[in-house]
Amino acid sequence: MPLQSSAQTTATPKAYPIRDFFSNPEKGYFRLSDDGRTLGFMQPVSVKGAARRMNVFVQPLKGSTPVGQARRLTAETARDINIYHWKGSSRILYTKDFGGDENFHVVAIDVKTGKVTDLTPGDKVRAELLDDLPDDPHHILVSHNRRNAEVFDVYRIDLRTGREQLVAQNPGDIVGWTTDHAGKVRGAVRTDGLSTVLLYRANERDAFKPIITTDYKTEVDIAAFTADNRKFYAISNRGRDKKALVTIDPVKPDTEELVYAHPDVDVAGLSWSRLHKKITDLTYVTDRSQRQYFDAATEQRYRRIEAKVPGMEVHLQSGTRAEDKFIVAASNDRTPGTRYIFDAKSDSLSKLADINPKIAEQDMAAMQPVTYPSRDGLTLHGYLTLPPGRGKQNLPCIINPHGGPWARDDWGYNPEVQFLANRGYCVLQMNFRGSTGYGRQFWEASFGQWGLKMQDDITDGVQWLINQGTADPKRIAIYGASYGGYATLAGVAFTPDLYAAAVNYVGVSNLFTFMNTIPPYWRPQLPKFYDMVGHPEKDKERLTRTSPALNADKIKTPLLVVQGARDPRVNKAESDQMVQALRARGVEVPYLVKDNEGHGFHNEENQFEFYETMEAFLAKHLKPQ
Repeated sequence: MPLQSSAQTTATPKAYPIRDFFSNPEKGYFRLSDDGRTLGFMQPVSVKGAARRMNVFVQPLKGSTPVGQARRLTAETARDINIYHWKGSSRILYTKDFGGDENFHVVAIDVKTGKVTDLTPGDKVRAELLDDLPDDPHHILVSHNRRNAEVFDVYRIDLRTGREQLVAQNPGDIVGWTTDHAGKVRGAVRTDGLSTVLLYRANERDAFKPIITTDYKTEVDIAAFTADNRKFYAISNRGRDKKALVTIDPVKPDTEELVYAHPDVDVAGLSWSRLHKKITDLTYVTDRSQRQYFDAATEQRYRRIEAKVPGMEVHLQSGTRAEDKFIVAASNDRTPGTRYIFDAKSDSLSKLADINPKIAEQDMAAMQPVTYPSRDGLTLHGYLTLPPGRGKQNLPCIINPHGGPWARDDWGYNPEVQFLANRGYCVLQMNFRGSTGYGRQFWEASFGQWGLKMQDDITDGVQWLINQGTADPKRIAIYGASYGGYATLAGVAFTPDLYAAAVNYVGVSNLFTFMNTIPPYWRPQLPKFYDMVGHPEKDKERLTRTSPALNADKIKTPLLVVQGARDPRVNKAESDQMVQALRARGVEVPYLVKDNEGHGFHNEENQFEFYETMEAFLAKHLKPQ
């Protein structure tokens, strides 16, 4: 019997507790072992006081049903584990950092013995899993920067001993590595910051040779090798505005064979079947995420699952090596939804857990795709969420620009948005110029425009809301994180009469000090950053004019500042100088800092405190009904 999606309420829903929105799921992040006999998942474990941390558990599977007692594998107490993977059916790999410093280590656990091994030890070492080598049970490929903090070398690590063998040493200008289906390092990307060179080699015995040279604005990114490992699929905007999926023969690298292009948006990524050795589908995002299929069996699989969960977006989060069982995530804009096991042979969907059963889907708010014009003629896409049961006019509103800034908002469940709507606010998210997915021209329109046209796009969204009658012009706040935090500060510095309140979360305040304190592994990209944002000497006047901390005398809007002390991207000094500049004028600025957090709060107890503080702050200044 199909599982029905609930209708949205027309009455004013109850105010759900903050913890209902931001608690970790009681069980989630399900993953299948290669052989399908064991289920991995995470659930919170109590540590000090009332704190809880997400840890990895395993449980035997009989068919699609968990049986027996679940067993905890990890014992992390400082921070949640947020990413883990099966390595075959006998090991689990996960990454961990230290207080939010983003110096991630790759850690392995033997599922049978419980032995835990930090595979990339060392102070201030940042590592990532490059290839889990699914055909090699004892090794993985990892890149890390232990030798030189600014660059990453590639190592093959023996999971039995922890010993590592150098596979590819970075000469100092490589910013990415690519492996083929046999786990051989065959591709690399070299940059001087402003130009990009795609390097290729036929095997690991050969030296890398340049095959494609472009400026940094032209992207030719290897997405996967072909089944015979002789050619590769690439996501490319070479000679076009929108990124397309193409195939390239390294012998004739200047020729691209088009596989798929969308007329309006970029290709985002593709899926590869190791079993059938071919691409199965790709994704792109219009107002919502879409798929283009290349494999009839894959399309049929999705159609069967979607028919069982109407009204839900479906994503396959994990699968067996035989590709006969899959973890299914079914969600929409009003619920994080449910996780299932789909058995392809029996065409059955077995429920594992609801991710957040504490909140009723029908009480949450619909996320509506919208467009509005910029003052210079661009069409800007975004999402408007109206609070249920409170009408559509004269509402208190939160303007919520995304971080990045070269990222984008898309359609789906967002606990922050739903929390704010539940408190009576309308929420506008906009993909201002520079947001990704809309092609090269739209992206390039953001260059040199921090605090200028990028900010105008946000301001134009506010005016559009006011002109529609949706927003009460006296009750509009702006809230954002990272670049969204910069946009928040720019909003109150450069349009001081527009907002009644502002919340800056780990946001840039001074474009000079920000670029001086970036992590060491970003330094090879610094010339590109100077070109895209501004050069501290050549563009000194503009960067001074668009740095909110240097224009703090213009700010009169009540401001809440939130910062992680160990943030490696937006240094704590960014928030410190903003707060100090305002307090020097006698302006009271509530300032929430957490010593065990980085670029955004991840620990539950810190999230609770942040959202409680923000709720009280917004209520004081916007007075929602």
